[in-house]
Amino acid sequence: MRRAGGFTLLEVLVALVIVAVAVAALGRAGSQVLDSQAELEERTWALWVADNALAELRLEAGVSPGQRRGSADMGGRTWYWEMLIQPAPGGDMLRVDVAVHHDRQDDSPVILHTGFLAP
Repeated sequence: MRRAGGFTLLEVLVALVIVAVAVAALGRAGSQVLDSQAELEERTWALWVADNALAELRLEAGVSPGQRRGSADMGGRTWYWEMLIQPAPGGDMLRVDVAVHHDRQDDSPVILHTGFLAP
């Protein structure tokens, strides 16, 4: 009598478990990629807001040390920025730290950007 060829039930179940684990891992990796992409997009918008605030400051004459606050509309939302202007080491330039936030009460900035300008 010849034995029929094929897989046993145990072999099929093991294969299904391996496939299920692989699919779950791929789903998690895809989710992480989407989260990373959204965070990078948000940080890019915030960096552009900070760069624009620095560019506007460079256009001013006689900038003095201090703090400034403002907002900007970019990417379909309103961003809030805080600027700290202080003398840079050496005293020949001003250091400008720009923190960009989602809203006015947000303690942690989306991005902190530093620039320098001549006084």
